[in-house]
Amino acid sequence: MLPDMHTAEPIPEAARAEIERLLQSGDLFRYTAPENAPVALLEREFAEVMGTKYALAVSSCSAALFLSLKALGLPRDARVLIPGFTFAAVPSSVVHADCVPILCEVGANYRIDLTDFEAKLDSVQAVIVSHMRGHTSDMDAIMALCDARNIPVIEDAAHSLGTQWHGRKIGTIGRVGCFSFQSYKLLNAGEGGILITDDADLVARAVIMSGAYEHNWQKHMRPGDNSAALEQAFARWQNRLPLYNLRLGNLSAAVIRPQLAEIPRRVRDGRRNHDLVAARLATSPWIEVPDALPGEDRAPDSLQFNLVGMGDADIRAFAEAAGAAGVKIQVFGQSRDNARAFWNWGFMPEQFDLPQTRAMLMSACDTRLPARLTEAECEQVAQILLDVLHQVMGPLRAYGT
Repeated sequence: MLPDMHTAEPIPEAARAEIERLLQSGDLFRYTAPENAPVALLEREFAEVMGTKYALAVSSCSAALFLSLKALGLPRDARVLIPGFTFAAVPSSVVHADCVPILCEVGANYRIDLTDFEAKLDSVQAVIVSHMRGHTSDMDAIMALCDARNIPVIEDAAHSLGTQWHGRKIGTIGRVGCFSFQSYKLLNAGEGGILITDDADLVARAVIMSGAYEHNWQKHMRPGDNSAALEQAFARWQNRLPLYNLRLGNLSAAVIRPQLAEIPRRVRDGRRNHDLVAARLATSPWIEVPDALPGEDRAPDSLQFNLVGMGDADIRAFAEAAGAAGVKIQVFGQSRDNARAFWNWGFMPEQFDLPQTRAMLMSACDTRLPARLTEAECEQVAQILLDVLHQVMGPLRAYGT
């Protein structure tokens, strides 16, 4: 019998002693300690893992995206280009930042359509690239197009911790990278997020707006950090920016920090599981699993595939039967009120007709495939999906006769 694929791995034992210490001390607020609060340590350690100068831990990846936009100093109603395939939190963060989301087409491989992207680029002031479900768009082409126009790029890497693009870590390619600590992500704190950057002025603005009132920004300076640029940036923005109070708490940081050492193992096992199930599913004429782009080394914790040559009724029957057999499938465009289907974003100031993205979403399937699954369990997942597909489509239809 398959385990529940929507439960997370246990939190490492090393977190328990620190959590108990925090509970005994009551020091749950990140600015209570004069230095080395768990949140501050998490920021330093995460920046070191990613190879960046600065990190700021906040209440969610959505908060990280919002603060990144605000820290860029964009004018009100600035237009921000985002892919049409993303989670509703991404356009929401744009709206919260007093900007206007502009959607571009996404192809059947879940990546940004570069033709539509380039056609809309001259009308925007910033770009958010969502590496949706861990699928990396062509970052070389995107950065070349944006750099030529001096348009800043924010990477929404909520699903991409551990992914690399031609040897570069996703989240370190744009001006800012944003990650999630929500329960279904590689690092699990239930909620939480973090942004990384090498830009001292940008991170200083983000730190203050995250809720570093008075001179608490000093606790974001590393001991012995003589970064004149960073200190000057904090002094420059002191009392000149609104406080949105999007801080992460010490308990969440204590839960996350021991998991940093687990990243390589979770990436390795997640890739193994994904590739095993994808290879089995690719034997079906009804399933297409898009290949990774050249130079893309993914860190997947879920599996996406397209159903081909099937009508809407067959697709819905497949998803229902797979769920009944123990493998929950969502079809992005057909599950009710799905937050990843752009036509459900009724809060958008402008509406977009994206026929290519819509067609993809109507047959694109998503299922959890966590790193903690064994190879035998992955084989079982693949066999269930193939059996259900055979059941829905029938043996004659399956062989095209």
